[in-house]
Amino acid sequence: MCLAVPAEIKSIDGTTAKVDFGGVMRPVNISLVDAKIGDYVIVHAGYAIEILDKEEAEKTLQLFRDILAQEDAGA
Repeated sequence: MCLAVPAEIKSIDGTTAKVDFGGVMRPVNISLVDAKIGDYVIVHAGYAIEILDKEEAEKTLQLFRDILAQEDAGA
């Protein structure tokens, strides 16, 4: 199964952006999207593949947090 994760762009240098995955910063290739600093993007295999609006990104991130909380609780 593949998983694409939302992340916020914090800086851009050419076609590489530093993105924030909830406190974990990683470089991501943004050549497939027209993104700017502050945008949320869906990241898959090191590439930003889509720009998300902030509200949708935050909903998705909350779903991930809820899933992880269930895992931690042993449910």
